[in-house]
Amino acid sequence: MANLDDPEVYKRFDPSNMIGRIGELPQQCLKAWRSASALSLPSDYSNVDKVVILGMGGSAIAGDLLHTMAMTEGKITVLVHRDYHLPQLVDERTLVIASSYSGDTEETLSAFSQALGTPAKKLAITTGGRLQALAAEKGIPVFTVHYKAEPRAAFGYSFFSLLAFFQQLGFITMESQDVDEMIGLLEELSLNLDKGVPLKANLAKQLATKLLGRLVIVYGAGILSPVADRWKTQLNECSKAWAFAECFPELNHNAVAGYRFPSWLSEKGGERGERGKVFVVMLRSPSLHHRILMRYKVTGEILTDAGVAHEVVEAKGKSPLSQMMSMVLLGDYVSYYLAVLNEVDPSPVAVIDYLKERLASFQGPP
Repeated sequence: MANLDDPEVYKRFDPSNMIGRIGELPQQCLKAWRSASALSLPSDYSNVDKVVILGMGGSAIAGDLLHTMAMTEGKITVLVHRDYHLPQLVDERTLVIASSYSGDTEETLSAFSQALGTPAKKLAITTGGRLQALAAEKGIPVFTVHYKAEPRAAFGYSFFSLLAFFQQLGFITMESQDVDEMIGLLEELSLNLDKGVPLKANLAKQLATKLLGRLVIVYGAGILSPVADRWKTQLNECSKAWAFAECFPELNHNAVAGYRFPSWLSEKGGERGERGKVFVVMLRSPSLHHRILMRYKVTGEILTDAGVAHEVVEAKGKSPLSQMMSMVLLGDYVSYYLAVLNEVDPSPVAVIDYLKERLASFQGPP
């Protein structure tokens, strides 16, 4: 197993410096917030009753976080759409936002192209590609991201550009002190989770060590539900590991009944003294409903009784924004260190590249 306190392992398994991109998240968020706030949108863009965010991967998860925040205020309906077909509900009272880091995400391009034939307001967020060209051709506002990295490593730009636009249009109430608090918190957290901080004092390294060789299930609730999805996808793409996400209270109506089988997954069903083959990470925030917090406690008891290893991780910060983003950053570091333990480069996603190439070789319906 790789030694996470050995500087040489990072040179070997991280030649593209993914750890540097993760550490840049606080400044990413700040730059995106300022740049997007400076982009003036048409005044009638605020005259809508719903927003449809088109995206896949990290772009879609950024929309999920925004949906969760907007839902708490109830000013606007937000739908995150991951598909080729535009929802039928799109009309003149809809703002359609196409978010694609590359600008060439085929599902997003397909749905956005259909949106061009509707009276909906439109906006694009991208680094370039066909999305930028199409939006420019049609005179649609474009927020251009000037940052070169893997799409998942540009999460700060995807999320905070959306956040800034929603604040500008009056869809959410976001105080500058909330953003300042979050930036300060992320900077402090990044220092505590960096590769130079030894395992004994580094929560991300400790968690990654516990996850090694195990199927990972991430639990979230409320504002941390989309964050659980972010953890899941980071573990998939960075760590090259199977992982899944579920949310309270829904999981208490089904998932808890399934801890018994297959029995060999648990510590009870394996060889004596052998680690269980599944690990549950429970993302918890003090701002969650008190009944949800009770569900965390009781679910932990059920997991213990079933012999399933688990750990509760507490979100940090006062505001919901800080709590969400502190958990996003922790998950990014955990997935990175697990990649190193798995002895893989966290940056490339060869199988996804292969899938895209194969799809591009097909003309028309399969």
